[in-house]
Order: sequence, then structure tokens, then C-alpha cells
Amino acid sequence: MNGKTWRVRVTIFFLSFFTSNAFSVSTTSSWREWPKAGSAELSVLFFDVYSSELYTPDGDYIVEDDITPHPLALSITYKRDISKAALVEATVEQWNKLGYDQTLIPGWEEIVTNIFPGVSEGHNLTYVTNGVKGSFFYSPAENEQSRLIGTIEDEKLNDAFLAIWLSPKTEYPKLRKGLIGDRK
Repeated sequence: MNGKTWRVRVTIFFLSFFTSNAFSVSTTSSWREWPKAGSAELSVLFFDVYSSELYTPDGDYIVEDDITPHPLALSITYKRDISKAALVEATVEQWNKLGYDQTLIPGWEEIVTNIFPGVSEGHNLTYVTNGVKGSFFYSPAENEQSRLIGTIEDEKLNDAFLAIWLSPKTEYPKLRKGLIGDRK
């Protein structure tokens, strides 16, 4: 390989590396400054499960057919202990209820299994998306800095994950209304 070819390959490698990481670096610093679009609590029977907040760059969630038409951050603070397996199982259950393609779900399940931690009371998971792909951030305590724990590169998975809370077909329509700031 000659010197010019080598330099071109190195340049392409670094450009692809920095381009793919630019999203997570920029969202890490900026989403915390976004205004809240809405918030909601999930309780099942007598058990509080989590509180959730939705943030967007301008504080408004735009309702469209596309679940993620713009950047947003969904932040969930857990009010009880939930194992990694239970989080994954609940996520897959919601995708099934929403009618997602059964051939896609096993691959998505593998991806979130590799990302999700088990959580305890006070732990926070935040998913930040640019509307196409996204990043998961985790904090074991309210006052601790969150850290990047995984990314989603697949736009269909990005939308499917957020559809659990933001789709008009969600199992929890009151939660959705609170998150998107629908005060009706």
C-alpha cells in the first residue's frame, strides 16, 4: 500500500469515528439544558414504578406520524428495584402489544439486553435521540453524573423504543399525554 492510499484510509477511519461519536458527545452536554415538554408517573395497582420526563430543545413535543420527528430526551427515574431481565421482558412485551414486526424483535431484544442495567430505587435511565438514532445514559443516584451505556443506530429500533411511551397506541395513554405536554 502506498503512502497516499494509507493516508486516505486513515483519514476516512478518523472521519467515520468522529462522525459517529459526534452525536453522543453533543447530546451529552446539551440535552440537560433543554426545557421539559412534560412529565408523568407510572403506577401499577398500588406500586409506584417510575417517574418520567420528556425534554426537547424548545420544550415542545411535535405530534406527527413519526414518533421521533425531532431531538428529544426521555428520562426515567425508577421508584423500585427492577432486574435487567424484567426491564428487557417488559420492553419486548410492549413491542409485541404495539404490533411491531416479529422478525425484528429478537434482534432488538439482543441489543437492549446488551445495554440495559438492572435498576434500583433512585436510578435513572435517559434515552436521548436526534430523531434517527440515540444514546442511553445511566445514573445510579440523583446527584451523580450520568454515563453513556449504549447507543442505538437503527432508526426503526429508535422509534420502537420511544413508541412504548409516545405512540398513540401505547398501553399507557395518560402517561403519554403527560409526557407530551397534552393538558387536555
